[in-house]
Amino acid sequence: MKDTRRTRMVLGGLLVVALTMITVDYRGGAHSPLRGLRDLGASVFGPVERASAAVVRPVGDTFDTITDAPGERHRADELARQNQRLREQLRSAKLDKERSAQLQKLLGTAGMGGYTIHAAQVISAGQGFEDTVTIDVGGRSGIKPDMTVISAAGLVGRVTRVGPATSTVLLATDQTSSIGSRLEASKEIGITQGRGRRGLGGGGATPLRFQLLDAAAPIHVGQRIVTLGSQGQRPYVPGVPIGEVARIEKSTSGLTRTAYVRPFVKFTSLDVVAVVVAPPKTDPRDAVLPPKPKPPATPAPSKSPKATKSPKARESGDARPSGSASPSTEPSAGD
Repeated sequence: MKDTRRTRMVLGGLLVVALTMITVDYRGGAHSPLRGLRDLGASVFGPVERASAAVVRPVGDTFDTITDAPGERHRADELARQNQRLREQLRSAKLDKERSAQLQKLLGTAGMGGYTIHAAQVISAGQGFEDTVTIDVGGRSGIKPDMTVISAAGLVGRVTRVGPATSTVLLATDQTSSIGSRLEASKEIGITQGRGRRGLGGGGATPLRFQLLDAAAPIHVGQRIVTLGSQGQRPYVPGVPIGEVARIEKSTSGLTRTAYVRPFVKFTSLDVVAVVVAPPKTDPRDAVLPPKPKPPATPAPSKSPKATKSPKARESGDARPSGSASPSTEPSAGD
């Protein structure tokens, strides 16, 4: 069709009529005068619109899926990263809370013993034949060889090698470890030695062996042991809890007595520890040992019921004394 002036006028007129009808229908609402015409158009063109939508919609959905796939994958990856970060934050918060509690207990132990300490964390365990761990403090923090290492529970070991930022600790369970020790209460002296590989291959629960120098000295199961202290307070300061006697070996030579010790420290799960950088001014003796649990109260014996009097005893108890006068049955002179 040629683009003539008449054609443009017809199209303009149709456009004006269409806009007028739309305006009238919109303003009229439910009472529009064009309602019948609108319903007729819906009934005529509705099926055609539905059929075309049924054909076009799957194609459009497929196209949208293809175009939106990279964005959806990116959002899924971002959500996965956020979940991972949240899990790490929760794990870190839990670890920080546990380490904070351990540090508080460690400060309490150091305070009771009068030890000046530098807190540290175990970062690795030795893989050789020695029982060692590596801690995250070294020469820059004032750490030196032959310093005592403790935890909140008791003795861990001693520093053997020092680097600028890390140090190696020889654990008390190592076979070459020899610690001057003292029994609680009796003050009897002995030597505590490790049994190797944290005691896992030599007794499990008792990775330490205590040799009492005086074979005749009394020792019993449950008695606790602390460090005696070394010359110049190195490598061991005095008064650090070591463990308690779990069993006593019968003496064959008669020169010494040997007992096997259950340590206070769990060497297979070391985390927060401390290096004693200055010894106490006085020997704390047994002050650092935890208080002994109170024995359970024994129930008081029940009182036996009082014995009841026999009928004969009650009768005899009711009888009058022999010296008392019995009432007279005869009338008196006044009657």
